[in-house]
Amino acid sequence: MPSKMKLRFVLCQLLLYFQDAWSSWEDWWTYDGISGPNFWGLLNPEWNLCSKGRRQSPIDIDPKALLFDPYLRPIHVDKLRVSGTIRNTGHSIIFEADTTPNVAKLNITGGPLSYKYRFQEIHIHFGRVDNRGSEHSVGGYAFPAELQMIGYNSDLYPNMTETVKVHKNQGLVGLSVMIQSGDLSNAELRILTKNLDNITYRGQRARIDHLSIRDLLPNTDFYITYEGSTTLPGCYETITWIIMNKPIYITKQQLHALRETKQGDNENPKAPIADNYRPAQPVNNRVLRTNIDSRRKQGESCPTMYEDRFYKANTHLWNPGS
Repeated sequence: MPSKMKLRFVLCQLLLYFQDAWSSWEDWWTYDGISGPNFWGLLNPEWNLCSKGRRQSPIDIDPKALLFDPYLRPIHVDKLRVSGTIRNTGHSIIFEADTTPNVAKLNITGGPLSYKYRFQEIHIHFGRVDNRGSEHSVGGYAFPAELQMIGYNSDLYPNMTETVKVHKNQGLVGLSVMIQSGDLSNAELRILTKNLDNITYRGQRARIDHLSIRDLLPNTDFYITYEGSTTLPGCYETITWIIMNKPIYITKQQLHALRETKQGDNENPKAPIADNYRPAQPVNNRVLRTNIDSRRKQGESCPTMYEDRFYKANTHLWNPGS
């Protein structure tokens, strides 16, 4: 049987198997093998953007391809603490903020955003070893982990569920922070990871109170932004990504606790969740903008933005250790 026909036959058999075995597609997809990222868009028609989309995420950021945009504003995250639940989904570790009517709403604004985005979730992606784990990479350099803070466009949509259903541009924002191994952890990251022993297995959850989203960000105003997709099935091209230009830090003990979380339940733990990252996708001529002005020498004041009314190529090199 020719290889293409054989692959098609295998996919059809898997499709029938999965349809019979589970009622929800969420139960079977993984980050490797026949149910991994290369097949997300082939087996479920609703996920066809995973294989056919032109604005997919994550990407590898080439510093030499960045365009300096003098009109990009600073990112603003409300100075509120949020409470919610951290849980093991079997695919990732996700924090979900409380959404009851009496809960204060935390908003993300500024930067490249034209609307107000309400913070909803944090997704943690991480590797089994330190040289991989982050979904986004910079110049081919991957970090041990990546924190993605997701918000929905509250000016246009009532909640996250409705936003994802519409699949429109500017529906979501993804505020991405790389995580580097170090001797001292970010304080808010310690709050997120202190309950990992209680959510080792799929379906387990734990309560987290008074988490500062603003203090999860590194001490920098610089970032890179582009239009992309969600990095989970079905890869909807509705998200504006903002990648902060510095990492935050995590200890080896915290990384070990992340790597101990399992894909399965207590009776059938399966493999570790680690390596839960989608591979980099083609940039496809998208514009990667930044507010980092490579023309400015250290110690000099920034040039006035009104002098040059155009974008300029940026050759700023990311320093992962800074």
